[in-house]
Amino acid sequence: MYLSEHSLNTSREGFYNITRNVRQSLSESGVTSGIAVVYCPHTTAGITINENADPDVTRDLLLGLNKAFPDRGEFRHMEGNSSAHLKAGSVGFSQIVIINAGQLLLGRWQGIYFCEFDGPRQRQFFVKIMSD
Repeated sequence: MYLSEHSLNTSREGFYNITRNVRQSLSESGVTSGIAVVYCPHTTAGITINENADPDVTRDLLLGLNKAFPDRGEFRHMEGNSSAHLKAGSVGFSQIVIINAGQLLLGRWQGIYFCEFDGPRQRQFFVKIMSD
């Protein structure tokens, strides 16, 4: 097993492509077959896999999440970021990717994204590589 920690400075709410970081962790691990788990330890951020070819996709995803989970005056959380918690909870905090022949088994248009819903922040995420 191999575990790596990555730091990320987010400038604002958005989707940050971390596919390169995960591939780097896989390369360092030497694993050729198994799984990679990408995990976010924050309650107002998440991890997702989605299209990485057209930047409008992540823009549209964020637009949809903002419409689905707007800031509301009746929220009681004292930090004022309840909508960020709702978005992160709906996206999820981890993703699992199959490793085959030393490569992440992602689709042609897929990328792995760190989803920031409460930026700017100093964030971390972890990649755990497990061999078959």
